[in-house]
Amino acid sequence: MQKNILFIMYDQLRFDYLSCAGHPHLKTPNMDRLAAKGVRFSRAYVQSPVCGSSRMSFYTGRYVHSHGATRNGVPLKVGEMTLGDHLRAVGMDAVLIGKTHMRVDADGMERLGLARDTIIGARVAECGFDVFTRDDGLWGRGPAGYYDDGPQPYNDYLKAKGYPGANPWHDFANAAVDDEGEMASGWFMENADKPANIAEEDSETPWLTREAEAFIAGDHARPWLCHLSYIKPHWPYIVPEPYHAMYGPEHVVPAVRAQSERQDPHPVYKAFMDGLVGRNFSRDDVREKVIPAYMGLIKQCDDQLGRLLDFLEREGRMADTMIVVTSDHGDYLGDHWMGEKDLFHEPSVKVPLIVYDPSPDADATRGTVCDALVESLDLAATFIDFTGGAIPAHIVEGRSLMPFLHGATPVDWRDFVVSEYDYSATPIATALGRKPREARLIMVADTRWKMMHAEGFRPMLFDMEADPQELRDLGDDPDYEAIVRMMYERLSRWARRMAQRTTRTDAQMEGGGGSGAKGILLGVFEPGEVPAEETAYYRGKPGRQD
Repeated sequence: MQKNILFIMYDQLRFDYLSCAGHPHLKTPNMDRLAAKGVRFSRAYVQSPVCGSSRMSFYTGRYVHSHGATRNGVPLKVGEMTLGDHLRAVGMDAVLIGKTHMRVDADGMERLGLARDTIIGARVAECGFDVFTRDDGLWGRGPAGYYDDGPQPYNDYLKAKGYPGANPWHDFANAAVDDEGEMASGWFMENADKPANIAEEDSETPWLTREAEAFIAGDHARPWLCHLSYIKPHWPYIVPEPYHAMYGPEHVVPAVRAQSERQDPHPVYKAFMDGLVGRNFSRDDVREKVIPAYMGLIKQCDDQLGRLLDFLEREGRMADTMIVVTSDHGDYLGDHWMGEKDLFHEPSVKVPLIVYDPSPDADATRGTVCDALVESLDLAATFIDFTGGAIPAHIVEGRSLMPFLHGATPVDWRDFVVSEYDYSATPIATALGRKPREARLIMVADTRWKMMHAEGFRPMLFDMEADPQELRDLGDDPDYEAIVRMMYERLSRWARRMAQRTTRTDAQMEGGGGSGAKGILLGVFEPGEVPAEETAYYRGKPGRQD
């Protein structure tokens, strides 16, 4: 039977904004529907709490420390193996619909003579995917031009539908209209309670769903992985009717924060709290505007997931298609006096992860919750394993989740997870006087302890058993010095891992390389010290002709 993979990623979806994860007001029956068919992983962590770096770890199966795309805008270097490379090696296509936030290594491509209008060049430029539709959904425009460059397929779609102007992504999909008929931009959070000035079916999420349906319904000579990468519920926080009015301030859960967090905080944490995003999301009136819109965006995502699941059932694809739902990172939404993502509290670095495996081997685990420590890079290994391929462990640093899906516990599963953030080229680094190579943060966490290493500063430490809301930083408490040492030992062990040798497997490296069989006989005093066949060409009469 052909095995396909539908790899769905939402942008900036919090782990706890699903009804199956316990949200008291937001109902997501289709996320719940998929969770009932598969396994929901309750401790899934991304390798970086920002879009670009996190996604590059999803797509390579490697830590940020390994692939080097350390923050948004930093290219994934030419030569990094991606999901597309691994899956094509086992006979599966890898196709993109939506966002990757990948920046092409243009200098590297030019150095190697790779042209983007070739098959190989196009794949290198698109993170290993064959593009069905790519749109990162960030068509912000300012005095220096557009944030993104290149084709704008969603804008082209809107223009074809009759929406006027150069940038209907903003003017209609991400803006409302005020009482005077003027544009009320979604960039201004005061407008979050207004309906986006667009027909709901023309907004970004339904558009991408239809693109996915068009791909899946097509003729396919080979099995496929379809990466359906939605743009929402990422900001701008604005959503069309009827979703804009489904939730109100009464549905906004109280912020997880305490005044004690503001008393002598860690310098990096303080800098984020003191920034414009942190100051605004610390205001209750801002949260009461933004969070209902964020919930509306998620509800629209859930409705579109339901449409997609119904489509897959009609097409007979539920029987042969693995379905994964996850997110590239979360959103603080005012928790810990912060907005956006960036740091390593649970709302930012932990993500939803639901995996549906159609095979009968997964029947015993349907509807269960797995509490194992999972990292986003595990999906690359899982996809390769699902296809029946051998996981190239010298390249892919994640581990397959297939045993969990089939009711087994893998041997020697990890006891801690790692996430990284490069905050150079930000106002935070400037405010702290940190040079680019100093502006680095690394999280090490297990099921109880979470530590954040900050280059040049003391660590942060949380006891998530005694303090599950992460309100008390123990990093400078002498009573916890032994815990800090343990976490640094783990960080040291992780940093010493073998991650650079990606061109030879461990099996190829065993046995000393076999140089003796090719006539390299180092340290030999007389012929009898090595196997006779290794010296055959060095014995006998000189001048042999073979």
